[in-house]
Amino acid sequence: MAVKRCLSSIDVVEAAKIRIRNVFRNGLPVYMSFSGGKDSLCLSQLVINLIQAGEINPEQLIVQFIDEEAIFPCIEEKVREWRKKFLLIGAKFEWFCLEVKHYNCFNELSNDESFICWDRYKKDVWVRPQPSFAIHNHPLLRPRVDTYQNFLHRICTGGITITGIRTAESIHRLQYVAAMTKTGKTMTGRHQVFPIYDWTDNDVWLYLLREKVDIPEVYLFLWQSGTKKRQLRVSQFFSIDTARSLVKMNEYYPDLMERIVRREPNAYLAALYWDSEMFGRNTADRKQNENGSAEKDYKAALIKLFSDMNGNFQTKHKRYVAEQYRKFFMAVSVIIDNKDCKSIYEGLISGDPKLRTLRAIYQRVYSKYIAEAKKGEKRDG
Repeated sequence: MAVKRCLSSIDVVEAAKIRIRNVFRNGLPVYMSFSGGKDSLCLSQLVINLIQAGEINPEQLIVQFIDEEAIFPCIEEKVREWRKKFLLIGAKFEWFCLEVKHYNCFNELSNDESFICWDRYKKDVWVRPQPSFAIHNHPLLRPRVDTYQNFLHRICTGGITITGIRTAESIHRLQYVAAMTKTGKTMTGRHQVFPIYDWTDNDVWLYLLREKVDIPEVYLFLWQSGTKKRQLRVSQFFSIDTARSLVKMNEYYPDLMERIVRREPNAYLAALYWDSEMFGRNTADRKQNENGSAEKDYKAALIKLFSDMNGNFQTKHKRYVAEQYRKFFMAVSVIIDNKDCKSIYEGLISGDPKLRTLRAIYQRVYSKYIAEAKKGEKRDG
């Protein structure tokens, strides 16, 4: 779907404030997802400022933090700070430590797509202890079955949820929000509103700077280690975004990798193969390591993978993901080159449970095809 961007007469900060005010004017409970990351810090600072200005009612606000166990120490520290801030202004803060399912990119070897946060059977190897004030259970939770998204949706049906999702982070989010607003809607079917959806990375960092918001030090460590601005994303350790940076972060948190490997033995793969196709890496070091070897025929590699779906993809969800990749590959096989096939192959190998990588490849392949077709029309004309 083509997305058309329009300039506004106000800046993104003012637009976000208007959206937040409108949410609170409904008089319903307002649930705010909080992670301690840069985007949620921006949204939280906006909300704090509006509360202090007397423009929104803090008694409506319920801040929710899903503690995924495997998080950086500075993230936990930052969430604790903001918990105090919200409690002091009269809002409610729910810190959940629940047995919910989470995707684990290191479990590819054991064909297990579910990491159970705070697993009761692995208490002796938890990455860190639970805070004493955390909520450990809930009547609406299905332990070890729910993802945190399923759980939050179930407990927030009586109000409106605001989150720090931004369209600049993925093509899928951009298309989703564009389709939603095109139909005249201001929230999702799950009663979610995205006040900062139109903020760029620069908007985020500039707002944090101007508001003097203290950020988790892991962002500084990532920047110092050479991570690009677009890749400054922090999440649970076993997500693909953070897994790529674990080796670098071991320099700043000396005992971190030891605790992670104790909790998830396959995490040693990050140390051995983080700069490879297993994690979808295309760095200069990888290119140098592969220099001199014959270029891999990725189209043939894909055909080989798809020729034995049951053998190469042993779980139901893996086969579902592989089937989506196979359909896309068959649809574009006549217009893609080996570089495109490499992107498809590595997206499939490194794991793409939510099909985000596939959607990005889809957008890139068809955009390139359309651009080349237009060039051809100009030459023929």
